[in-house]
Amino acid sequence: MERGGGTAAGSAVFLTALAAASQALSFGYRVALSRMVGAEVMGLYQLIMPVYSVLLSLTAVGLTACASNLTPQYLALGNGRGAAQTRRVCLVLLFLGVGVLGAAVIGLYDPISVYLLGDARTQLGLVLLLPCVLLTGVENIQKHIFYGAGLVRPPAFVELAEQLLRAAAVLGLLVMFLPQNPERTVGLIVAGMVICEIFSATALTLLYRRRFAGLDREGPGEQRRTLLRRVGGIALPVGATALLGNLMGAANATLIPRKLVEGGMERSAAVSAFGVVCGMTMPMLALPTVFLGALNLVMVPRLARSAALRRPEQVRRQAGRALEVVSVLILPSMAMMTVLGGDLAVLMFGQEEAGRFLLPLAAAMALSCYQTVFSGVLNAVGRQGESALINLLCDGVQLAFVFTVALPGVGMRGFVAGAAASSLLGAWLCARRSARWTGLRPSVFRCLAAPGLAAALMALTGRLLFLRLKECGLDVVPAGCVTLIYALVLYLAALQAQGVSLREVFRFK
Repeated sequence: MERGGGTAAGSAVFLTALAAASQALSFGYRVALSRMVGAEVMGLYQLIMPVYSVLLSLTAVGLTACASNLTPQYLALGNGRGAAQTRRVCLVLLFLGVGVLGAAVIGLYDPISVYLLGDARTQLGLVLLLPCVLLTGVENIQKHIFYGAGLVRPPAFVELAEQLLRAAAVLGLLVMFLPQNPERTVGLIVAGMVICEIFSATALTLLYRRRFAGLDREGPGEQRRTLLRRVGGIALPVGATALLGNLMGAANATLIPRKLVEGGMERSAAVSAFGVVCGMTMPMLALPTVFLGALNLVMVPRLARSAALRRPEQVRRQAGRALEVVSVLILPSMAMMTVLGGDLAVLMFGQEEAGRFLLPLAAAMALSCYQTVFSGVLNAVGRQGESALINLLCDGVQLAFVFTVALPGVGMRGFVAGAAASSLLGAWLCARRSARWTGLRPSVFRCLAAPGLAAALMALTGRLLFLRLKECGLDVVPAGCVTLIYALVLYLAALQAQGVSLREVFRFK
């Protein structure tokens, strides 16, 4: 059976284009959602989402990593049956895990919401998360089997359709049933998520059966004991570290409002402040990172395939090119977010506070993108445990900074400082370990100096132009568009002047 879907560059461009559309839909949905329900409900919603992440880490995250890593390895060796066996084992383990955890959550949802999350109004949303976790796990395992096989289009289109359906389902339920109390409003949001996950899981199951018919008849397969050992070797360290990391994330989410209250803020104001930074500012800054998921989905399976075929030079070349791609895209994006983000936040959310911490959070977001790429390199060459431990250490640093939120005059600045410090530490450690195991030595000039200098130039001059256009009476939207066009042209010219060719950077083979 023929596998693959064109070049890595073509796959990455296709995924990025579709992800951009998906991200635009998702962000538009979040803007509409925040305007419909307000900052306090957004804060409650942000409280239960770490629980969603914890449940996924206990059940699906490690299994998804197995699908992403083992599928390309088995297919590269002509063992389609082994890939099919991997899918079956992952799905069985997923259903077992969700069944056990679901029973525990249903029995303990009251103390979880009151004592762990610190707000009884999260109870309904907490219970409704359970079917969402199961369906998301089924979706993600099969999605990464497609990506591992080099088939990017089917799951990408399904994901785009999922975003459309989520926006329609959630906003439709809110339009029909609002006004409600905050607990029921959060429940309506999660119910809309369940509807879209039903679609995604069903669609990918049907697509898998159609596209991979007969896969289990190719190759010798794998012995059950060997397969379980391989699955466990990947899933256990990745899942366990993801669990600890998500537990720390949940602790962050629950501690921040509490520490703000300890610092003298009222409970509703504390939840609102948390909702503004984590539900508005950070998602806004994440908009330009839309390409990163597509890059990783293409990079990790190809690196795993190259590693399985014992081609270290190809691993280094692909990883280095991925870093260059991240640099030339993320540095100018974050630079322009610091220029336009404040006005953008007011325009979309109606919240001036959403633009308060743009500069440090933009720096943290850029560093986290580098960490993600280096972490993907480690995962692809079989060093999932090291990657997971680094992520865990960074989460611990972030959690330590949360305790400074209660100090007089600190507030959310403590959380922001923690985000910057943990991202810097994570990027540095992952880079060191990647160099240790792959011999990766990326060019400092091409990966940092050249795009960094060009991004700084475009941001400084773009800021002056943006302020001048507003002083001349131009509205924010046209002024922002003119500034973006000017900044893009200047950035490309600055890169070219430094000898960096975008055509060469995006030739990811």
